[in-house]
Amino acid sequence: MRSLANRRVTNGEWREFISDGGYRTPTLWLSDGWAWVQEQDIGRPLYWRDDETEFTLGGRREIDWAAPVAHVSHYEADAFARWAGARLATEAEWEGFAASVDPMMGNQLDEAGAVVPRPGGGMFGDVWEWTQSAYLAYPGFATARGAVGEYNGKFMSGQMVLKGASCATARGHSRASYRNFFTPAVRWQFTGVRLAQDA
Repeated sequence: MRSLANRRVTNGEWREFISDGGYRTPTLWLSDGWAWVQEQDIGRPLYWRDDETEFTLGGRREIDWAAPVAHVSHYEADAFARWAGARLATEAEWEGFAASVDPMMGNQLDEAGAVVPRPGGGMFGDVWEWTQSAYLAYPGFATARGAVGEYNGKFMSGQMVLKGASCATARGHSRASYRNFFTPAVRWQFTGVRLAQDA
């Protein structure tokens, strides 16, 4: 039996990962991820600062330790999951879990909304969630003609799938089957983590 957490990993939990040496423990990391951490001198989420503030679209602010962690790479998400004794969900697991959830819910981009992850939340909004699934074609996929086909088809190499939506996703744009995708080292987007476990 498999299960997904009912919430995302928080900034406070990420601080524990850092304090416990998560960025200095090679056994937690995928091989390419460990090389990336060493070469880029990575030791915290992208916009965190030493004074416990973070850079946001609204300027610097104190880190909200109860909010979901954001701006972490697939490599970091995977290492955190190992540290927590868990794993990242597959894309299929995530979709199955989210199938009955209203994708209009959650902290997503509204005209008057703040573009910042908030504590709480459900399956959609706040941060995109890394999965362990590679961005490959669904069964029966055929590349469409024109720009749409070029956009989808040509990126199915070396990318990892993210699910959900973020606080920067326009409300109404997301659905359970919607896919985002980035290479494993990308951190600039509102990317976070939901843990999965085999029970």
